Amino acid sequence: MSPQPSPFGTSASSAPPPTRPARRSGPSETSTAAAYEALDSTHRAAQLMLQAFAGLLAHLDDQGLDPRAEQAAAEVLAFFDGPAAHHHRDEEALVFPGLLAGGDAMLVQHVQSLQQDHGWIEEDWRLLKPQLEAIVAGYNWYDLAMLREAVPVFAALYQDHIALEEQVVYPAAKALRGHAGD
Repeated sequence: MSPQPSPFGTSASSAPPPTRPARRSGPSETSTAAAYEALDSTHRAAQLMLQAFAGLLAHLDDQGLDPRAEQAAAEVLAFFDGPAAHHHRDEEALVFPGLLAGGDAMLVQHVQSLQQDHGWIEEDWRLLKPQLEAIVAGYNWYDLAMLREAVPVFAALYQDHIALEEQVVYPAAKALRGHAGD
């Protein structure tokens, strides 16, 4: 069965599904590379899901609640409840500890900022999730005005968070792991 496109033109199924990093007793270069590829894959999927979330809001504005909206809401809900949540836990276990212990004050500050972001993302998600659950279930009690205000904030936080990880923190963590084997 071929993957179905999302009703709003973006689909996580068009990208490889994100996978969690493998948990092994001793990290090798190969397992570390695979773990970072899985983290990067989840970032790509998050970008697609944020676009789908924005598309859902536009659809609700134009068409209202219908099966397409329910399907899109289910995809967004499943991603942010599943792979996205696991992704943050994996970063906390794989990426952050070495940097926090490394003694570079700027990197420690960046990691602490990302950890704080994880809390804020979770807090924002707790507000957004019931709205999506209502849409998925076909209920009309969701608050479109709240979603219009909250989704751009959620998306901006996610975008900034991903940028800091990919541009600063992941490269530093990879370099640290590379030197750990010396």
